[in-house]
Amino acid sequence: QVQLVESGGGLVQPGGRLRLSCAASGRIIIISSMAWYRQAPGKQRELLARINSRDDSTHVAESVEGRFTISRDNAKNTVALQMNDLKPEDTAVYYCNAFSVVATSEYWGQGTQVTVSS
Repeated sequence: QVQLVESGGGLVQPGGRLRLSCAASGRIIIISSMAWYRQAPGKQRELLARINSRDDSTHVAESVEGRFTISRDNAKNTVALQMNDLKPEDTAVYYCNAFSVVATSEYWGQGTQVTVSS
């Protein structure tokens, strides 16, 4: 099993920035990739960015490309989502996700609220 704990959410003004962090524990060796999703009220969960465990290659969704960046700290077993130039429409619950090819499973954190408002 893999456990994920997000942190770093909160209230920020439009144009501001936040850095979310996801700490992974447990059988982290089985993780193939990690990702950040978000879900706004009344909307489907949306993939924002993914990072590959093998080569640190990344994919960022077009909707946030240029503003959001995903990165990983292997020593700390954490994945971060740097969010810049935040907009009110970025308001959502942000979730960390880990996917394992070996275990054919995925794991989710509990989510952290991000609110962009003046």
